[in-house]
Amino acid sequence: MINFAPLSNQYMLKNIIKSTLIASFGAILFSCGTGNEKQEEVNVYTHRHYEADQKLFDLFSEKTGIKVNVVSASADELIQKLELEGANSPADVLITVDAGRLHRAEEKDLLQSVSSETLSLNIPPKFRDPEGFWFGLTYRARIIAYSKERVNPEELSSYEALTEPQWKGRVLTRSSENIYNQSLLASMIAHHGKEGAEKWATGLLENMARSPKGSDRDQVKAVASGEGDVAIVNTYYIGIMLNDANEEERKAADKISIFFPNQSDRGTHINISGAAVTKYAPNKANAVKLIEFLSNVEAQGVLANINFEYPVNPKVEFSDLLKNWGSFKADDLNLSVLGDNNNDAVIIFDKVGWK
Repeated sequence: MINFAPLSNQYMLKNIIKSTLIASFGAILFSCGTGNEKQEEVNVYTHRHYEADQKLFDLFSEKTGIKVNVVSASADELIQKLELEGANSPADVLITVDAGRLHRAEEKDLLQSVSSETLSLNIPPKFRDPEGFWFGLTYRARIIAYSKERVNPEELSSYEALTEPQWKGRVLTRSSENIYNQSLLASMIAHHGKEGAEKWATGLLENMARSPKGSDRDQVKAVASGEGDVAIVNTYYIGIMLNDANEEERKAADKISIFFPNQSDRGTHINISGAAVTKYAPNKANAVKLIEFLSNVEAQGVLANINFEYPVNPKVEFSDLLKNWGSFKADDLNLSVLGDNNNDAVIIFDKVGWK
């Protein structure tokens, strides 16, 4: 009869030794901070959908070891999402376009104030909220795009002049629901009061070549096709179209030139894309680090050269295309005013029938 007891005892001994070694090795791993330790992260809700942004998120992760998790949607959807999630929101950073939307998020108590020496040094006061609730990352000018064939630039001067009789049936722009137009009218309120802003909106509506519709790209295409002669659009759309892989986009943009209005008085209206730390950010320190990173010279250079936007950091050079368009005088309003006047702008648009 064969006795299996010694083998069984040896097997049990080996298992005991193996388990002990595994447990000891696991304890060593844990004490060294690997294996079970959660990776640092920052959760971003963003309206922006550009290649440049993802490149910068990847570069930030590479430099800091902090993983960037991105949720993309329209600004209104993201603001609503933050409202519904409340204190349980995983979001750390909200990135969107236009000071009006950032102000809207602030009014809804979805953001928190941030104090950062780095952000104060990198971003001039007019590009950030006075109380630190949001910070501009880039700015764009809302200019007059005009047909090279049908418009002499010497005919152009200001936004206000587009209400004159010579522009009857020649002006193109987006709907009043568009935040860019709301902020432009908000700036008119700041400079001319509500009555003056209403007069401008009424006059421009009377001179439109068609009912307001479409994107800024659509306005450029409409000028190129002869549907209108001038359009109010943001500069960076033209930059993107001129460098688009689609030949039709490039051809349309080639048929127009840009004009910076109001150079003899207050300057051309500008607006921003910007970032804010959300009220319940679970990773606040990482959120601040990310926004600080996006404001530094390296990141601002990427935004300026890939996306044809103007960098807010004054140490950063403009892209070659922006240099080619020339320097311009910008409206010096603190952009928080655009948010303050947004509700009045919407009311005026509705009153005059600008759909």
